[in-house]
Order: sequence, then C-alpha cells, then structure tokens
Amino acid sequence: MKFQDRHIGPDLLETKSMLQVCEISSLDDLVAKCMPADIRTQETLVLPSPLSEEEALAELAKLAKQNIVFKNYIGMGYYGTHTPAPILRNILQNPGWYTQYTPYQAEIAQGRLESLLNFQTMVSDLTELPIANASLLDEATAAAEAMALANSVCNKDGSKAFFVSQHCHPQTIAVVKTKANAMRIPLILGDEDRFDFNAAISGALVQYPRSTGELLDYSAFLKKVKDHGGLAVVAADLLALTLFKSPGAMGADVAVGSTQRFGVPLGFGGPHAAYFATTEEHQRRIPGRLVGVSKNQDAKPALRLALQTREQHIRRDKATSNICTAQALLANIAAMYAVYHGPEGLKDIALAVHSRTARLAKTIEKAGFKLLNKHVFDTLLVDSDQAQAQALQTESTKRSLNLRYLASGQVCVSLDETTTESDLMLLAEVFGAAKVDDTKPELNRTLLRATKFLEHDVFHRHHSETKLMRYIKSLENKDLSLMHSMIPLGSCTMKLNAASELTPITWPEFNALHPFAPDSQTQGYRRMIQQLEDMLCACTGFAKFSLQPNSGAQGEYAGLLAIRGYLESQGQGHRNICLIPQSAHGTNPASAVVAGFKVVVVKCMEDGDIDYEDLQLKAQEHSKNLAALMVTYPSTHGVFETGIKKVCDIIHDCGGQVYMDGANMNAQIGLCLPAKFGADVCHLNLHKTFCIPHGGGGPGVGPIGVAKHLAPYIPGHPLNSDDAAGRVASASGPVAAAPWGSASILPISWMYIRMMGAEGLKKATQIAILNANYIKQRLGEYYPVLYKNKNGMVAHECIVDLRDFKASAKVDVEDVAKRLIDYGFHAPTISWPVPGTMMIEPTESESKEELDRFCEAMIGIHSEIQMIVDGKWPNDNNPLKHAPHTSERICSESWDRPYTRDVAAYPLPYVRQRKFWPATSRVDNAYGDRNLVCACPPLDSYE
Repeated sequence: MKFQDRHIGPDLLETKSMLQVCEISSLDDLVAKCMPADIRTQETLVLPSPLSEEEALAELAKLAKQNIVFKNYIGMGYYGTHTPAPILRNILQNPGWYTQYTPYQAEIAQGRLESLLNFQTMVSDLTELPIANASLLDEATAAAEAMALANSVCNKDGSKAFFVSQHCHPQTIAVVKTKANAMRIPLILGDEDRFDFNAAISGALVQYPRSTGELLDYSAFLKKVKDHGGLAVVAADLLALTLFKSPGAMGADVAVGSTQRFGVPLGFGGPHAAYFATTEEHQRRIPGRLVGVSKNQDAKPALRLALQTREQHIRRDKATSNICTAQALLANIAAMYAVYHGPEGLKDIALAVHSRTARLAKTIEKAGFKLLNKHVFDTLLVDSDQAQAQALQTESTKRSLNLRYLASGQVCVSLDETTTESDLMLLAEVFGAAKVDDTKPELNRTLLRATKFLEHDVFHRHHSETKLMRYIKSLENKDLSLMHSMIPLGSCTMKLNAASELTPITWPEFNALHPFAPDSQTQGYRRMIQQLEDMLCACTGFAKFSLQPNSGAQGEYAGLLAIRGYLESQGQGHRNICLIPQSAHGTNPASAVVAGFKVVVVKCMEDGDIDYEDLQLKAQEHSKNLAALMVTYPSTHGVFETGIKKVCDIIHDCGGQVYMDGANMNAQIGLCLPAKFGADVCHLNLHKTFCIPHGGGGPGVGPIGVAKHLAPYIPGHPLNSDDAAGRVASASGPVAAAPWGSASILPISWMYIRMMGAEGLKKATQIAILNANYIKQRLGEYYPVLYKNKNGMVAHECIVDLRDFKASAKVDVEDVAKRLIDYGFHAPTISWPVPGTMMIEPTESESKEELDRFCEAMIGIHSEIQMIVDGKWPNDNNPLKHAPHTSERICSESWDRPYTRDVAAYPLPYVRQRKFWPATSRVDNAYGDRNLVCACPPLDSYE
C-alpha cells in the first residue's frame, strides 16, 4: 500500500460516497467548483517519485550517516544532556503528548496544563522571580522579547537605548540586534564592567555565566540599571542556578534563558524551550503563554491559559506577545526532567559538571596553559594564540571532540552532564596532560545560592521510573489528543503525524549535533535541508526558502523583514504602510508592527471577501508609502477568494509587495502556486501542512518562501559559515538562535513529502477540501454556513453560525464547545474570525466514519438546543450549560437536573463505546484572571 493511502483518511469508496453527498462528480470537479480557474496550475509538481516508508527511512538514513557525531564542548547555550528513557518513551515518542494543539479547551487539557505549570514553577523557583511563562522559542528570542518589554515600559518617548553585554552568547546578540533594528530601538553593545551610564537606557542584558564562562555577581550593575530607569535583564543558565545566586536574588527584573540542558537533545539547534520570568509588576506584559490556576463549576482548582491566551486576536497591532511563540512539548520534557531528578538530583548533576570543570581547569593549568576566567560553572576560557589554537583543534579532532575557537585565538571548553571520566582524560590529552587532576574542588562561597528551590511535592514524589511513568500517564489520561478523535480546529490543521515521519528525530546523527559544529560534520543535515528547501520551492513556485523561522509568527516577522530589506535596497526605505484585511490572522498586525510597519486595516465585505474598493482606495491613498499587503489565502473565512490576482495587482501597481500568510496552504498544495498568482513572500506552517506535530502548542517551523528579487534578504546568521563569509551580506539579521532554527524536526516534513510525492500531495489537498465540503453539506441543514463561494462551496474549512441560538435558547458558542467534549470531541476554533461561530477544519487524514461521528455530535447538540427552544429544558439548566460532565458529577449521589445522567454522559450510542471523560467541569476563566496564580499552588488547595 502507498503511504498516501496510510495518510489520507477516506478510501475510494468513502471518497465516492462523500462526492455524491456533495453532488460532485469527481475530485477534479470539486476543485473546479471551489478554486478560481485563473490560479489553478495544470502542471504536476516537480518532485522526486514517492517512496515507501521503508525506502524513505533508508534514504534519509544515508543522509544522516553523512553527519559526523563528535562529543561537543562548544557550549554557547547548547549542551549535551541525557533524556531520561521514561520521558523519551512516554512523552517524546507518545502521540498522546505530541498531537495536541494549544490548550484552548482547558477541560480536556488539564494534563499538559499541569505539566506546563510545573515548568513555570521550576523556572520561577530557580530564577527567584514570581512569574514565569510557559516557554518561548529559544533563548535569543526570549532576550529580544525582554528588550521589547523594556522598551515598552521604560522608553515611552523612544529616546532611550538598550544595553547588551558583549559577553552574551553571539547568537543572542545577533537576534536582539535584528529586533532592535526592526523596532528602531537604539542598541549599545559594550562591556558592563566599563559602562558609565551616560546614555539614557531602557534596560540592560547580561549573560550569567558569561558566554566564555566567567561567573560574576551582577547585583551592583543591575542596581545601577534600575537606578537609571531601566529594566535589568539576566540571561541565565538554569542548571547553574541550582548552585549559584539567582537573577532574582541579584535584583533582576527579567530572567531569560534556555531549558535545553534539562533533557532536550542538541538537535542542531532546536527545538528547545526558552523561559521568561519577571516580577508581578509586569505579569500582564509577559510574552507568550501563561498557565494559571482558576476554579471550576464545582469550586475546585482547575488550570487554564491566563491573560494573553488570545491577546493577539483581541489587541491585534497593539499586542505585545504572540501565542504562537511557544515550545510546549519541549517545555513538558524539561519540566518532567526536573520532576524526575528533583532538586537534589539537579543539584547533584550541577555539582558533577562543576567538579569536572574545576578538575579540568587545574589539569590545563598544570599543562602550561593560562585560564582567563577565575570563577566558573562549566566553561573554561584558555589563553592561546592562533598557532596554539590550531594545534589544539588538530588534537581535539583526532579524538572526535569539538571545542569553541574564538577569533582572538582563545579557546573555550564547556562541560555538561554527559561528560565522563574517560571524556576528561581525552580533553586532558588535547592539552598535553598525562592525567586528570583529582583534587576535590571547592565552590565559590560568595556566589553560592542561599535559598531552596523546587519545594513543591511534585518535585519530590516521582523519582523512581515506576512513579514517573504513572505520573506521566495520569496526565496523559486527562488530555484529548488525535489518539482519541479528530481535532477540527479551523486554521490549525491537526492532521496525522505519522510514526515513520517522527522516527528520524531520535537518531543521534540528527539530534546529537551542536548547531555550531564544523561544516565538515554536518554535510548530511545540509543536504537534507537543501532538498527540503527545493521541495518546498516546487510546492509553491518560489525561488528560495529559509527554514530558520521556528514558528509561524517568526515566519511572518522574517518575511516582512525581507520585504523591508528589499525596499531599503531600492531606495524605498520610507515605505512603511502595511495593509491588512479585517479578517486576517491576529498574528499578522502584531508581526507587522514588530517588523517596523504601520498597520492600515482594509475592510471586508459581508461574504468575507476583501472589499476591493476599500483596498484600491487605501492602496492609492498610501501609494507613496505602501510597503506591503498581508493576505491569507484561502481567506480566513474558509473560501478561495476569486479576486486574489486582482488584489496582488493592486498592490504591485502601487509599488508594494504581497505577503501571503500560508497558514491555509493545506488547501493549495498541488493545485496552485502562490508565487505564480502574485505573492512575493509566503510563510508556511510545517507544523500544519507538512505534518510536524503541534506538541500541545509547539514546536513549529514557519519557513518563508520568496520570489527571486527578495532572495538576498531572507534571514542570515553570523555563525553560519556562508553568511559569515559575506556571501549573503544583504540578508536580514537572524530571527532565531540557530542558523536553521528547529533543525531536528525538519526530517519530519522531508519524510512526508518524499513519501507522498506530487500525486499524493495533490490528493491530500483535494481530500482536505472534500472533507470540509462534506461537513458543510451535512451540517448545513442544522447550522447556517457563513461563507461560501458562488457555487456554494468552501475551501478546506467552513464556518458554522451559532449566533441565533443566543436569542432563542440563551446558548452561546462556548456552551456548544463544552458539550462537544461530552460527545468525545475537541471543539473547532470558536468565535474567530467571527464571534459566535465555529470554524471547522477536518483535514485529509480523517475518514468518513470519523467525519460522520463529528457531524452526528453536532446534529445531536442541535436537537438538544431545540429541546431548550421548545421549553422542555430550562435555558439555565440543561446539558449544554452544565457541560462538560465529569465522571465525578455523573456518579454523585444527588442529581437535580431535568435530563438523565445517561443523556449527560452518553448522548449518542457510539460515545458509550469510546467514552473520553473530562478531568474537570467547566473552568471559570474570569476568576483565574482576577486571582492570578501561575505556579504550583500549596498542596492543601487540592484537598
């Protein structure tokens, strides 16, 4: 059987049956009725012939073998780590953890919310700052977010600069520079030891320990920053904080960093969960996601996303954060690493790293070398000249070791938890020593941590594998995933993440490489990346792709920076207006502002299409300053707009560029090429269209494809050898810490395309469109479908209107969403892009049987609403108002409701066969925001 038949849900008979229901003769006829003829391509995608799962794995294994796995002592924020086997098996390789999306429906996400709350507690405890978010994309991005926060809070008139220490990791400096340039924030790069504070600053960023290893107490410097009206930001190593003074203890306002060394493989740069912690004063400005403790209908504690859950949809161009910027799966791994080891275990790991580092330091000094850092945790800076460095590199290469070689000729060595006694001996040999010093080292008493951490019970109870396995399973059981049922979130494309696609991410040739390893060791990666870029070009028609952006939001940001770079090169740098339709993704205006543009909103018509007259009017009005239009295609209303070529022509005629949001690319692959109908740049969501798992809200990859004239302006990276050599001098600065962003998950999309081939990808798109139209057809009798084209068709998703039920039965869209849980389903996207509606996207991976189950659930809910309308149930006491129903409620002694327990728990016969019980009754969101608690609460609150 072909892989496409494993990936695509409906078989031939089901496809034929659904076509009949839709009154369509064939898949080609379906496309003709859904998609404008002037954008459809008649060409077959130029892709390699499809491979079987076994053949694809074998071909990728050949590429993997071209990578050379050395033991890495490069450091710079990336370290070897042991992923505990029970975490590897029960989380990373378990679809019960990696197939969920952002926990919008808290009642069926209590497991991962608890794990993310553990993550926040871990970060808050170690940094000694009271509020921590549920992860960001990487350390460099988190540092850039801290700069943006400082600018927002302390730079109201825009006159202040932001100070960045030259001792920060170079990739962090580069990403912060990119954002500072985009947001027009003056940047001062210098040595904090010599900074005189003559310049007005909004804040300052320092690295702790420094990138080259020095461990300093920054208390005095941070106080000066705050005394001069700035925010004090510390990029800190979490493992070091188990031993040494925390950022909070030193007076920091913000702490940022990576949790990579808490059990997450190197992966050639990602994905890794960053952290961001701050004071309560800034809790409503903290970027990304925040898990909070609220209460449910039974007045018991329950978890949910707090404050910024949908901030970018509500505030749009005034948003300070974006929920797309998270790494939930990796945050869960890091949190479980802390749960498994506990505070004493983490401290033991840190002590072992420090001890070996101190012993190596004495060994190197006895061998005749001078060390340039006095107090260290895990990194040594060795004084050497270029000739000595070359000799050290030769010796380390002989032993398959990577050290860090600075431009000055000095050499850094960073140890980690994987460093063994035999590794120490090899390192000693590199420096010409015959043995490793065995003197027991002492810790620097002046910098020692004086406070305890991770005192909550969860970090003390699960240290045996049996206990951890059961704890992970208990959390998994609380969450609905693709293992249970379809997740029909519109615009989110929750499709199958095939096991064969995910297999390579655990291969050491892909997950054990340092992002800054020498080029000679990463040839397999580079060839795989180039092949993936070429395949994405073939799928879209673009000339060039960048795989660096590590989320959809970062893709938007990178694409807009490419436009900006191009316009500046043409002497058009004054162009700063970005037109965005009312219906656009909420991330669009937020990204445009961060990229330095001013947003002008374009109206939409009643049918959801862009108002062409308003577009023409505003494009002409701003023609001298028009930079870009951001447009989503198919539209966020789930329809292929017929005038997309006209829209692009209007913008181009006024000197602007067209940015296409590719979130809905699942409706285009194999049928049309956005580069051919007018888009200049487009980001794709590899975590949607190309099968990378969402992991509960990350990881993601948001690469950008660009037309030839924009190719020189895609993100560069100073630590990528090609960019460093100056061959991409015009490139935008980096938007991610690693040159290829979340490189270790790129093999997933490579596998998907290689196994599907051109024919399979096209059929997947056709079936995605068919599945949506089948649902539209089945539900149209019960719920108005809000937007359809002139043929009565939708694209790959449809919006059903529930607003009338508010008046007739006092039932709102949230009531329907919660009742769907009782039927065993995650709700579709609710109240966006239109309040009071549901946006349903089934994807091509769901069979007709599953689509029918979902439709029967929606039809069943409609009949329940009718019971309220008919007066058989009170509008304040019915299954929808009390949904979801927990097993505890169903089994309670008292039952004072006008419907039976059976109706509550088993509304349709199929539910009885595969019942999913929600872990909590409906969560009170408002209470959680009024009483914000974002770390593990005291144990007595659970009693």
